[in-house]
Formats: sequence, C-alpha cells, structure tokens
Amino acid sequence: MRKVVKPLSAITFVALLAATGSLYASGDHSQGHDDHNKSEMKHDNHGSTMGEMFLKKTEIDGYDVSFHIMKAKPGKQMGGTHDFMVKVEKDGKALSNIVMNTKVKHPNGKSESKKAMKMGDWLMAGYDLGHEGKHQLMILFKTADGKKHKGGVYYP
Repeated sequence: MRKVVKPLSAITFVALLAATGSLYASGDHSQGHDDHNKSEMKHDNHGSTMGEMFLKKTEIDGYDVSFHIMKAKPGKQMGGTHDFMVKVEKDGKALSNIVMNTKVKHPNGKSESKKAMKMGDWLMAGYDLGHEGKHQLMILFKTADGKKHKGGVYYP
C-alpha cells in the first residue's frame, strides 16, 4: 500500500500546484500589445507587479503569451525561489499541444535553461530570481504545426 500512497501524493501535489497557479493567474488581465520588429525581444509596459506577483502579456508570431512570475511558497519550490509560468493562447484559447523551453539571463550575465512542465493551461519552470537587478526571461516554443516561436520579457 505504501507504493500507492507516494504516487497518489505526488499526483495530488501536482494537481494542487496547477490549480493554485491558475487561481493566482486568473482575473481580468486584458492589456494592449506593442508592435515591434518580430526578431527583437518584445514586451508591453502594462505588466503588473503587485507585491510578489508579476504578469506581462505580449504577442509572439500571432500568439498571445502571458508571462507570470510568483515567489514559490516555502517548501514548495519546483527548482528555484520563483515559479516562471507561461501561457500561450490563440483566439482566446490556451494551447495545450506545445513544447516549451525557458531561459533566464541573470543580472550577472550568467544564464540557465530549463524545459517547462505542463500545469493546467500554464507551462512552468522554477528559477532563483530573488537577487537584485533585471532578469531576461526567454521562451522558445514549438506548436503542433512544427513551427518554432521565441520571445521574452524582463523581470522585474
């Protein structure tokens, strides 16, 4: 019976984490988009930083992309002090059939990459973002049609 309890606990934990991320990210976040050269890293200036929450929306190759950063709860860190969460939408619907890699370039110039894991409508990776300065948050995702798309924002 012990062998069953551990996987069920892990599944329950992941389900709760996914629900929590969706609850934090829910709400009316409709914001405008900037038009820039598509090869450049682009973001809008309508992101919110209320307390520990950070949310910015941008457009990447016709997809609406939400970048959401929140401080990981003590004991629930999934690879770092902060959860780097991304949602990709087309025509108001979240895409569920994408693969995504994330990359963070820290203020000291060092960078690290991680594959994002699926958490409901969001994809997530954990990073240590608690130190001072701007972090460059980047994503590369592949859609069902086989095309690759990249973009990013700065945090905070």
